[in-house]
Formats: sequence, C-alpha cells, structure tokens
Amino acid sequence: MATIYEVSKLAGVSLATVSRVINNTAPVRASTKEKVEAAMRELGYRPNSVAQSLASNRSNSIGILVSELGGPFYGELLSRIESEFRAVGKHVIVAAGHSDAELERESIEFLRSRNCDALILHVESVSDDYLRGLADSGTPFVVINRHVAAVADRCITLDNELGGYLATHHLLERGHRRIAYVSGPMWKHDASERYKGHLRALKEFSVAEDKSLFFEGDFQETGGVRALHHFLDAKAKFTALVCANDEMASGAITVAHEVGLEVPAELAVVGFDNVNFSHYTYPKLTTVDYPIEAIGQMAARWVLKHVYQQPVPELKAVFQPQLIPRDSA
Repeated sequence: MATIYEVSKLAGVSLATVSRVINNTAPVRASTKEKVEAAMRELGYRPNSVAQSLASNRSNSIGILVSELGGPFYGELLSRIESEFRAVGKHVIVAAGHSDAELERESIEFLRSRNCDALILHVESVSDDYLRGLADSGTPFVVINRHVAAVADRCITLDNELGGYLATHHLLERGHRRIAYVSGPMWKHDASERYKGHLRALKEFSVAEDKSLFFEGDFQETGGVRALHHFLDAKAKFTALVCANDEMASGAITVAHEVGLEVPAELAVVGFDNVNFSHYTYPKLTTVDYPIEAIGQMAARWVLKHVYQQPVPELKAVFQPQLIPRDSA
C-alpha cells in the first residue's frame, strides 16, 4: 500500500504540503494541489480516515436523527441531505428516535459518541429544555420541522398552520361545508398546527367546528383507513375529507373505492406533504406541498456554513407551503 512519503516524493513536495492537501487544513496553490492529487491517483493512495480526523479535528461525518426510517417523507429527506454532504466529501450516520423522548436522547448521545461534527435533528419528543442544554454543551446541531424559541437560529421549519389553512380553504372555495378532518397525533407540533389552520379556514367561511367530523390519526395509511371507516360507521354527513398527510389520504381513498364512494364526485380528498406517490394515486391526490427536500438541503447548508465554514447561498429558516391541485378535490 502506498504511503504519504511516496506521495510526497512523486509529487516533489514536502510531507506537510501533502498533509495540508489531504486534510484541507490550510490553503495550497491549485497547481501544487493538482500535483499531489495526481500522485495519489497514480500510486492508488487512500488517506487514513482516522489520521485525517486527528489532523483536522474533524470526523467529516454528520449525524442525522429522524423519527422513522421508513416511508416516502423520510426517504426524500435523508436522500437529499446525504447527497448534499457526499458532494463535498462528507458522510452521514443515521439513527431513528421513533417519537419517543428516551429513544431520541439515546440516539443523540450515540451520534455524539461517534464524534459527528454536527447533528441534524428531526425530533418530536425531547423537550425544549433538553435542546437548549444541548446547545449550551457546544454541540453543533440544526432542528428540522420544529421551532424552539431558545435555539431559533438553529431551526428550519414549515409554516404548518398555513398549510392546514390552504387545504381546507381549497375545499371551502369549491362549496364544501361538511368537511371531515383526519389529524396526526395531536401532541405533535406539526399536527396541531395543521389543525389550527383548518379551523382558521372554517371560521373565515363562517363554518362552525364539528367535533364529530374530527378523527385523530397516526400519520400512516392505517390512520386514514380507520378514520374513514369511523366516519362511515357513525353515519356522519360530509362531502370532503382533509388528511394531515398523504399516507393517511391514500388509506382513506382506498376505503372509499372499496365501499363504492366515487372520488371526488361523492367525496373530495386533500392530503398534505406532496410525497412522490401522490402523483400516482387514483385519482391523483390534491395535496399541500411540504418542500422536504429543500428543507433537508437547507439543513445541510446550515452545517456546511456554521461547522465547516464553507460559503453557501443565503440560509432560510421558514418555508411556505403551497396547494397542489390535482384530481381528488
């Protein structure tokens, strides 16, 4: 196996210069860097990652904590973050917190123990105080899909209340007044904010809230299935259904087909997230766009700027949702 000494000799530069090129610890002239990299390629030299970490005090790895590893939402998020870091020679370590405070804390401590240079956190259960303490400890991190006042400069989120408003407003504009709603778990910030937006739209059209048209789901297909069965079994009167994410909306549409309800003629359905499969439901799903890839990209750029001191385009903290009208409503 080739050594750094052989690279130095072939490139005609000092060991220190080779080290600076490998570890990016100091500026090196472009022509010199090119000679070193050419020597490394010719010799098949591969830098030792442990030695690099010791030299640069960086592991070049970023820890990512999400609620779940399955599903289209988290797949799109993780894919975009990983591609942003891979493009600049960084790697990611991924863990799941399963919306449980203890598991989220354990996962964060695991990622810290792996000497990650920074953390990207999609956490739902750990307290604001915990995140404040994490910031005070000096751990670089950015939070996705949650606003915490004490660490607001580290938060990148969506205006979920506006998204909930847009979904229901779309149906109200089309004449619907009996609108059923399937939320996510209401203890989650995004679920409660989306429902607030739903209520704001109802109020704007002078439609009173009807508790019998509310069902608390689980952000999974099964939640939409249970919700529509619940409303039908209760013989509730409604012409439209808002689901707080696309997975529940697809579950509800499946049940509608099974019981002979025509979508949208007899039941209009609106989802939330605009994940990939929303283009392929039948009918195609009207939904609210959650720009999760853009938010993942922004989180990666936050790390690149604040941890690796790399120039990045202007950072954005709050994203605005948009209604995507299709065929289901």
